[in-house]
Amino acid sequence: MAKREPKYFLVQEDILPEAILKTVMAKDLLLKGAANTVNEAVEKVDLSRSAFYKYKDKVFPFHQWSRGKIVTLALLMEHQPGVLSTVLNIIASVKGSILTINQNLPLQDMANATLSVETAEMNQDLEELLRIIGEVEGVREVRLVGQN
Repeated sequence: MAKREPKYFLVQEDILPEAILKTVMAKDLLLKGAANTVNEAVEKVDLSRSAFYKYKDKVFPFHQWSRGKIVTLALLMEHQPGVLSTVLNIIASVKGSILTINQNLPLQDMANATLSVETAEMNQDLEELLRIIGEVEGVREVRLVGQN
């Protein structure tokens, strides 16, 4: 029988089963040193060891999942000088490596751009980076549309 390639889904936290959420919490305690052993971590989050071991290699917070990947961002921006430049400078400031930039001609004073960004050296979580970019004056929307 041929081995199946795993499929990945980006899922909103509030629909996940409690055991999966608690597994992420336990892993976070271990990562941050708030728990020294798996036993200690699972006790703190009220999770069985068997559930922890069942999910630990299958579930990751979004920021950990995106680390070391090439992500594609889609931007909708007002047609104003410097908006794209500001976004690029923000990405560079967190050590994101911009691999490609595709920008369409503005229509009705709005411009679309797609950026491919290498995240391996970034010193900022991708979630936080998206939030910061979304707050740039002139950026109407920023979305993660893909990853490699």
